[in-house]
Amino acid sequence: MLVFILRRLAQALIVMLSVAFIAFMLFQYVGDPVNNLLGQDATEDQRIALRKDLGLDQPFPVQFARFVGNAVQGEFGISLRQGRKVSSLIVERLPATLELALVAGLIALSLGIPLGVYAALRRGKASAQILMTGTLFGVSLPNFVIGIVLIWIFAVELKWLPSFGRGEVVTFGSWTSGLLTRDGLLHLILPAFTLSAFQLTLIMRLVRAEMLEVLRTDYIRFARARGLTDRSVYFGHALKNTLVPVITITGLQLGSLIAFAIITEQVFQWPGMGLLFIQAVQFADIPVMAAYLCLISLIFVVINLGVDLLYFAVDPRLRIEGKAH
Repeated sequence: MLVFILRRLAQALIVMLSVAFIAFMLFQYVGDPVNNLLGQDATEDQRIALRKDLGLDQPFPVQFARFVGNAVQGEFGISLRQGRKVSSLIVERLPATLELALVAGLIALSLGIPLGVYAALRRGKASAQILMTGTLFGVSLPNFVIGIVLIWIFAVELKWLPSFGRGEVVTFGSWTSGLLTRDGLLHLILPAFTLSAFQLTLIMRLVRAEMLEVLRTDYIRFARARGLTDRSVYFGHALKNTLVPVITITGLQLGSLIAFAIITEQVFQWPGMGLLFIQAVQFADIPVMAAYLCLISLIFVVINLGVDLLYFAVDPRLRIEGKAH
C-alpha cells in the first residue's frame, strides 16, 4: 500500500509540474501583462520598471522556478482585470463552486444508483423502459439547454424557484455557504439539477449495465443455489461488485462537475470559479486562467488518488494481488 501511494504521488507530482509549465507558458506567449496593466499611453521607462518589478526581465528558467514556488504557496500574481490577488479571488469563488458541485454529485449518486438498480432488476418492464428512454435526454442534451428549460418551467412559468445568483449566504470566516438559508437552498436547486443531469444518467446507465453483467456470473448462480433470498443476492453480492467500476466513474465525474461547471454557472450567473474563468477569458486575464487551470488539475489528481485507494477498500482481489507481489 505504501509503495502504491508513493508511486501515485510521484505521478501526481509529474502531472502538476506539467500543468504548471503549460500555465506558465500562457503568461509568456498569450498577451503582454505590461500592456494590460499600464495601457498604450505608458512611457518606455514605466514599462521597463514594471517589467522588472514583475520579474519578466529574468531568464525563462528563473521565471518558471519562481512561478512554481509561488504556485506551491497558492500565489498566482495579480488579476489584470480586477487588480486584486488571484488567490483572494479564488478563495472568494471556490465555496460557491464546491457547494454546487457537491450537491450535484449527491443528487447524481442518490438518484442514479437506485434508479440504475431498479432498471436492471425490472428489465423489460414498461417503467424501466421509460427510465432508460429518459436517460437519452440527459446524455444527449447540453447542460445549457437543460438549464434554460428548467428556468423556463420553474422560474418563468411556475415562478417556484429563482433563476440566477446564489441568494442569501452564511459566512464562516473566509467560507460562505447557502446551504443554511432557505433562500440559498432555493437558488441552488435549479443549477444543481442542471449540473447533475449528465452525471445522473451516466451513473444510472452504468449501474444498470454492470448489474446485468454481474447477475449473469457464476457466483450469483451459486448464491441462488444456496437458497439465499433475492434481497441478499441483489444487494449483498451483486450490488457490491457492481459499484467497483462505478467508483471510478463517480470519482472522475466529481472532478468534471467542478471543472465543467463553467456553462452552468454562466447560465445561472452563479458566482463561482467557472464564471470567474469565463470573465477572465473575455478579458485575457492570464493569471486567473493559469490559477484556474492549476487548481482544477490539482482537484483531479487528488480525486484520482482517492479513487485508487477506494479500490482497495471495495475490491478484495486488489489486496490479494498486492500481497502476492
